[in-house]
Amino acid sequence: MTHRLAVEDAAGQPELWAGASPAPKRAAHYLGHRDRLRERALAGGLPALPDYEVLELLLFRAIPRGDVKPLAKALLARFGSLAAVLGASAEELKTVSGIGEAAALELKLVQEAALRAARAAASKRPVISSWSALLAYVKQALAHEAREQFRVLFLDKKNQLIADEVMNRGTVDHAPVYPREVARRALELSASAVILVHNHPSGDPTPSAADVDMTRQVAEALKALRIAIHDHLVAGRDGVASFKALGLL
Repeated sequence: MTHRLAVEDAAGQPELWAGASPAPKRAAHYLGHRDRLRERALAGGLPALPDYEVLELLLFRAIPRGDVKPLAKALLARFGSLAAVLGASAEELKTVSGIGEAAALELKLVQEAALRAARAAASKRPVISSWSALLAYVKQALAHEAREQFRVLFLDKKNQLIADEVMNRGTVDHAPVYPREVARRALELSASAVILVHNHPSGDPTPSAADVDMTRQVAEALKALRIAIHDHLVAGRDGVASFKALGLL
């Protein structure tokens, strides 16, 4: 029979003599957690999963070993919501300890796939008759952007989407807009109408006085070309504001 003889080390902690049997190691608490979480998801439980578990599933691919639950919760604590995590840039994601290139790419890939699906839904029919799909796309694309972004949706004679282009990116509260550039691009694409779109990183989509003035300048530049502005949408975390609905256009 092997006897376990213990003494104290220099720090006062118990220490086994050489040859004594080591204490059995405890299994890490997260062992089997990945399989159990995948099984729950595959059994149709995805809608019931909390946001941190959805993030865990996404991180499994980029981080094949270890417990990613604390990392998923850290991401939610840093950005505030699952949508905001996916909307964050790769560089912003990597400010969270434990998120490297692979994990950041995995999360951005999910965001890109969601945006393409939303854009496809908004593009299949004239935007005027699929307004809810358009608003959903605009909110997904811009509501969680950390910097202000100005983009234009160019439409053909049937009000179908020709192109959705970012015309400028700016700071946390301003993105410069050049009406002549909008007009030039509309001519290049043979657009008959446009919808202006930008975001408010503050979260409040209420149009500012500067937004109203900028819209007026773009409208004047397009009027001579007989190109209409159907609307100007402002996206924020609190929703999407429509200039037309507000009587500003």
